[in-house]
Amino acid sequence: MSELLNLRAEKDAFFLNDPYSPLTEEQKLTFQHLEYFPENEALRLEVTVKRLDEDDFVQMQTNTSETRPFERYGTFSFSVEGVPVELTIFRSLDGFFLPFADALAGKETYGAGRYIEPEELPDGRFLVDFNLAYNPYCAYNDRWTCPLTPAENRIPVPLRAGEKRFHSH
Repeated sequence: MSELLNLRAEKDAFFLNDPYSPLTEEQKLTFQHLEYFPENEALRLEVTVKRLDEDDFVQMQTNTSETRPFERYGTFSFSVEGVPVELTIFRSLDGFFLPFADALAGKETYGAGRYIEPEELPDGRFLVDFNLAYNPYCAYNDRWTCPLTPAENRIPVPLRAGEKRFHSH
């Protein structure tokens, strides 16, 4: 079993069994597993990030109308199916954060977008692995507060990697 399949199996077990699971007890009764796109090596990227002004802070809106502070850390560009796109990496006290919504949002993926935690590599580039894209906890039920994907990270192309939309059965 690949490392990614192991991570997915561990996440399913967490969702089903852990008291900190985002699922309600009622949802756990019918939960079998999360749905994912097949692993896509083309969307496992090592990117050079164009650093933005260190004083560029934003208040990111949440699904509960609160805001959370984030630094707009930097941008990176890549192509999906021949279409060039650019995304912004944010940073908070918790680390690097990449919220994004693609052309599949609201159809095959969660409408408000998905998240990735980019990993800074020793050479200064970042590992951005869309296979690790996941839904925020507010995708499972309304008791969670989650940052919403800002307009600058809504892209018009499909990113067929990572977690799909949650369907409670």
